[in-house]
Amino acid sequence: MIKHADAILKLCLAAGALMGGAGVGFYYGIYLPSQDIHQQSQAMAERQENAVHQTDALAQQARREKAAQTAFEDCVSRTQLTYKNHWSAACRAQHAADVAEFEDCADNFFATESGCRRKHPIRPERGCALTTQLADRLVEERREARRECQVDLEEARRRASAEV
Repeated sequence: MIKHADAILKLCLAAGALMGGAGVGFYYGIYLPSQDIHQQSQAMAERQENAVHQTDALAQQARREKAAQTAFEDCVSRTQLTYKNHWSAACRAQHAADVAEFEDCADNFFATESGCRRKHPIRPERGCALTTQLADRLVEERREARRECQVDLEEARRRASAEV
């Protein structure tokens, strides 16, 4: 039995070295690379998720910006329409006053129609020239309304950028 002890010991040492090598090989050859692949796939999934969130946030910010710009354009359009309506209303009022003055003059028994036309010319109902004071007031109202539209746009943009 002692004769064979040396061979058995060598076989045990060889088997132990083989098992240790197999363990180290498995650890470095299979286990660590699979862990690295797992970590890389998790990191990639996180990057993709972050990219999706960032894309969604940018798309949402773009939608808010477009909505704010549309609201601004609508506001400016309403401002311009109000300005034109006020101008037209002032022209109609002047026209009506001119017609009334002309008719009063024409009702006078001693006045001629051509004389009344000279004395009381009738301004057009649309596209008339207003007095400087009235025109300046209408222009200033339009400017103020446009400033308010601009302030609203800037506030909407500030809110949109703050939400991101």
